Amino acid sequence: MSKLLSKSQKAHPKANGEVQNVTPQSAGWEYVGFEMYHLQPKQTLSFQTDTTEACFVLVAGKATIQTEAHTFENIGNRQTPFERIPPYSVYVPHHQQVHIQAETYLELAVCRAPSNGHLPVRLIRPEDVGVEKRGYGNNKRLVHNILPETELADSLLVVEVFTDEGNTSSFPSHKHDDKNSETETYLEETYYHRFEPAQGFALQRVYTDDRSLDECMAVYDGDVVQVPRGYHPVSTIAGYNNYYLNVMAGPVRKWRFTWEKDHQWINSEEYANKFKE
Repeated sequence: MSKLLSKSQKAHPKANGEVQNVTPQSAGWEYVGFEMYHLQPKQTLSFQTDTTEACFVLVAGKATIQTEAHTFENIGNRQTPFERIPPYSVYVPHHQQVHIQAETYLELAVCRAPSNGHLPVRLIRPEDVGVEKRGYGNNKRLVHNILPETELADSLLVVEVFTDEGNTSSFPSHKHDDKNSETETYLEETYYHRFEPAQGFALQRVYTDDRSLDECMAVYDGDVVQVPRGYHPVSTIAGYNNYYLNVMAGPVRKWRFTWEKDHQWINSEEYANKFKE
């Protein structure tokens, strides 16, 4: 199995509901942390953000989230991410104690990155989330910009993407791994995948121009793909819709990337015109 693939532990969660835990130490990188919890109604969790900022995304279900000075009661608006409506999230800066109680069955993502700033705790409501459609033909997807670079954070970028069965996503292939580029930023990235129906899977490839990294993974419901560098397209399988939650972070909080030249033509008018009436 690829070292870039973190398999879901949803069949055997920890007592606190943890089914995924990717840290900079486990991933062998500097910035991105990602945790996933499946909580039963009235189950509780406590977090200390320590030296990280955190974005708590309610992927499914409802919760009450408390910090030292704020209480966000009974938030959440989806029973499943495949309702395709923007979620509720809560942004919390470093050195904060956070208490969470699940009000229903809860699928909670905890997205982390290093932080030294003093930004306020805030609720990110569904109406605060930018919604956009990208691509043409078999490369279409729906995007929810939960924590884009236009919104306050120190390092974190958080987005969720819906891709219909049989379509590609994160395509044409692109990369953001060069710390010394004038046109590209260095961003580590995780992909948390879900499928509808849940027994589905997708294929995700992570590769570099020189192929010193070239991994192709079968990704199942609840799995996480880690992208330390290189291109990272996703291809869905007929019959199974795909959802993924992306977490990115790096030294510069901007999403700047380079297309792979061989496939950049998929962005062209030539390709788009094939699907216009």
